[in-house]
Amino acid sequence: MDLSNLKNWDGNILLGIVNEKLRLECDSVEELASVYDLDVTVLADKLGHVGFTYDPLTNQFKSHQF
Repeated sequence: MDLSNLKNWDGNILLGIVNEKLRLECDSVEELASVYDLDVTVLADKLGHVGFTYDPLTNQFKSHQF
């Protein structure tokens, strides 16, 4: 799957894909970025705009709401 143009992806769809990749293929967001040639900052900003931040303890993007 081509994730190279993050800015054009719908944030909610991107969230599902990224969390699946983190769960099944990559041990960290940095590894995900390396494997798929992504900019971690752009990814975090895109998902941050729809209310999610990366949690390294669970290795997934989670809602800002507690």
